[in-house]
Amino acid sequence: MSRAMLAAVPYSIAAVKPPATEKPRQVQLSQKKASGSSTAGFGARKKETLWQCVTNCGACCKLDKGTSFPSPEEIFEDPADIQLYKSLVGSDGWCMHYEKSTRTCSIYADRPYFCRVEPHVFENLYGISKKKFNNEACSSCIDTIKAVYGSRSEELEKFKNAIRN
Repeated sequence: MSRAMLAAVPYSIAAVKPPATEKPRQVQLSQKKASGSSTAGFGARKKETLWQCVTNCGACCKLDKGTSFPSPEEIFEDPADIQLYKSLVGSDGWCMHYEKSTRTCSIYADRPYFCRVEPHVFENLYGISKKKFNNEACSSCIDTIKAVYGSRSEELEKFKNAIRN
């Protein structure tokens, strides 16, 4: 995942923790099976959502998405990460390494760690466990795609189709 992607994570994910006095709710919605599926009415199996990047989207490369998304100062503890992130933001809010004509990253193989949608990155930046990674990454992508391209966009439809299959 790109740095932009991580900055795209909405406040609902971005290191927001309940007060220590608040007891966690313990509601079990479905029983997980050893196969990685859960039951879904009438004995059918519901596949677990698996995050995957959809090529030619680039929503995560829109680094400046406005106030509904956390700022670099709210995401990163290391001042060097904040500085690096800000240095990547172009005048139009997109990452300076995002090629709009091809919708690709010019430094993809060497992109910063925060530009990677990976379980350990989500755990380090947001405190999201590996167990919850797929659901949180998918939710983050959906929110980001909606913010950048709209809720009826082709990009959103492609992403939803990819994670269903």
